Amino acid sequence: MKKELALELNRYLANIGVSYVKLHNLHWNIVGKDFKAVHEYLETLYDGFAGVLDSVAELLKMSDCTPAASMKEYLELASIQELASKKIKTTEALAIVLADIEILKSQAENIRKAAALDDEYAIVSAMEDDLKEYSKTIWFLNAMSK
Repeated sequence: MKKELALELNRYLANIGVSYVKLHNLHWNIVGKDFKAVHEYLETLYDGFAGVLDSVAELLKMSDCTPAASMKEYLELASIQELASKKIKTTEALAIVLADIEILKSQAENIRKAAALDDEYAIVSAMEDDLKEYSKTIWFLNAMSK
């Protein structure tokens, strides 16, 4: 794997890691009339992110690269920002998650394109799986926000 692709995968891994923690924060701290539905939905999202985190790390390990594995590294590499612990309305939480998922989708698209150019088919396949989930999540979040 080329060094640039490994760095992009680590940036993606960092964004997944920050998002995983951020989704827990939102899950625990949301308030509002749609609390139960949004609370439960956020849990399904962070549960899914645990698998993505592991699969991206494994892609790096399979190419003899070291995955970022600490919050310090994640925060240094991530473009997705963490969120302070505070009460947050369900509508605002959904908007935050949507914006973050759109960042992840764009990042996965770019990684997929770069991996295809380098004949890194395992990475291409993994990003296609992630892109399918991001598209579905964006659809759900848009529908929930109406």
